[in-house]
Amino acid sequence: MCVTDRAESVSRRVASNLVPVQPKRLHFTGNDEADALLAEDPLALLIGFVLDQQVPLQKAFSGPYELRRRIDTLDAETIAGMDPGELEQAFRERPALHRFPGTMAVRTQELCATIAEEYGGDAARVWSEAADGADLKKRLLGLPGIGEMKAKTLVAVLGKQFGVHPPGWEAVAPAHMCLGDVDSPQALAEYQARKRAYKASLRAGS
Repeated sequence: MCVTDRAESVSRRVASNLVPVQPKRLHFTGNDEADALLAEDPLALLIGFVLDQQVPLQKAFSGPYELRRRIDTLDAETIAGMDPGELEQAFRERPALHRFPGTMAVRTQELCATIAEEYGGDAARVWSEAADGADLKKRLLGLPGIGEMKAKTLVAVLGKQFGVHPPGWEAVAPAHMCLGDVDSPQALAEYQARKRAYKASLRAGS
C-alpha cells in the first residue's frame, strides 16, 4: 500500500468512527442542563466518569456542569495549565464537588493534561480515531481515573447512545445493563434499583 492509499484508508477508518448520533442529553443527573452538557461536551463526559467513584451517580455526573460554572471553562488545555491549588479550591467550594475534592481535582487535571498532550485538547479523538473496540478500550484505559469497568461502560455509552461503533465494540461493552442503557429517567431508576439489589445480594452472601 502506498502512502496515499494508506492515508486514505486511515481517513475512511476515522470517518467511519465519527459520532453519527448526537443525543440531546444523557439522563444521568436529573438536571436538564447538566445532562445536556454530558451529551454535547466529550470532556464533560470523561470528567463525569472520573468523578463517578464513592459518590451518588447524580452527583458525580453533575460535577462537570458545576465545575464549568465555578471556573468558567471546560477546556482541557486551560484546566491542565491551572494552578493546582486554584482548581482544588474550585472542587472544595461548598457544596464540594466530590467526597474527596483534593484527589478528584488532581485526577481531573491529570485527565485534562493527557487530553491536551495526546489528543490536542479534543477529547472526542479518544474514540473517533480508535481502530476497533479493543483499541478504544486501550485508549480509555490510558486516561487518568478510568479503570477497567469505567472503560467498558464508556464503550457502551458511546456505542448505544452516540452510535460510536468501531469494529468489535460490542464485545468490549458489558453484557449486563449499564449506563449505556440509561436513556430516560425511568431507565436511570431501573439501573439504580438493579445496582442496589446487586449490592444487597453481595452483602447477604458475605
